[in-house]
Amino acid sequence: MDSSSLRERQKERRRARIYSVALDLFKRGGFQATTATDIARASNVSRGTFFNYYPYKEAVLLDYGSEVMDRLRDKAEARLQEGVPPLTVLYEVWDELAEENGRERDLFPPLAYEVMNPDPERARTAYQALPLSKVIELILKPLHQAGQIRGDLSLQRISNLIADTYLMVALRWSAYGTDRTLQEETRLALNLLLEGALRRDDPPVRTP
Repeated sequence: MDSSSLRERQKERRRARIYSVALDLFKRGGFQATTATDIARASNVSRGTFFNYYPYKEAVLLDYGSEVMDRLRDKAEARLQEGVPPLTVLYEVWDELAEENGRERDLFPPLAYEVMNPDPERARTAYQALPLSKVIELILKPLHQAGQIRGDLSLQRISNLIADTYLMVALRWSAYGTDRTLQEETRLALNLLLEGALRRDDPPVRTP
């Protein structure tokens, strides 16, 4: 093994250690209460070294969110290959994500806020690390190809809308809570998106 490969492996191990330690501190002490100095000290690195790997504290959460998205995509692909109906797969992935976010309730708001960060570069980085709309698009693609999804909107736009709805429902639940679990709240939202808000026997609403 040459020296450059060895250095790269050492950097990967150091980053993995910092990530693991940071996530553990976030879960035990809370994201807001945990500082970069806390993470660096517990990881046995300098504060400067921490920022070499993660330019801001929220960037650690992007790695966490990316891991969750990868897991959901793998599950979706496997279930579709097994012949499971796409809508069943969508609900399974939806529920698994809600369960994860409900369990790690303190981590979701700062992670979600990164997608809406006023710094466009940070918002773009977060969007790329958390491609929920891409997972949804993957799941709905067979229905779109079969003509079972409305054709006046692109599949990408429909998937973005569903993903954005999850984000806002989960954020509101994390901030305020309800008598329902996050899974119940997000299922209500998904049902509404898929079935529509109007009663079937009501006349269509005329738009001006």
